[in-house]
Amino acid sequence: MSPRVEVFVQLKPGMLDPQGAAVEHALADLGYEGVEGVRVGKWITFEVPGGDTAALDARVDEMCRRLLANPVIERYRFRVVGDGASEGPA
Repeated sequence: MSPRVEVFVQLKPGMLDPQGAAVEHALADLGYEGVEGVRVGKWITFEVPGGDTAALDARVDEMCRRLLANPVIERYRFRVVGDGASEGPA
C-alpha cells in the first residue's frame, strides 16, 4: 500500500480572500455573529509510491511548489499518512 499524502493550501497572510469574506458574510447572515478572519483553502489527498522518508518529502514538496500551490501567494503544508509518516513545510 502506498502512503497517502494530505496537502493543505491556503492564501498567505495579507492576501485578500474573497471566498473567505463571502463565507464570513454568509455566516453572519445566518445568525453566527462575531465570526471573523475566515480563510478558505484547499485540501488535496493522493497516494504516492513510497521510498525513504526524505526522498518522499522532497518529491511531495516539489509537487506542491510546481503544481498544487502557488508559492507566490499561497502557503502549504503536507503530511504523509501511513508508511514513512512525516510532515512537510508550514
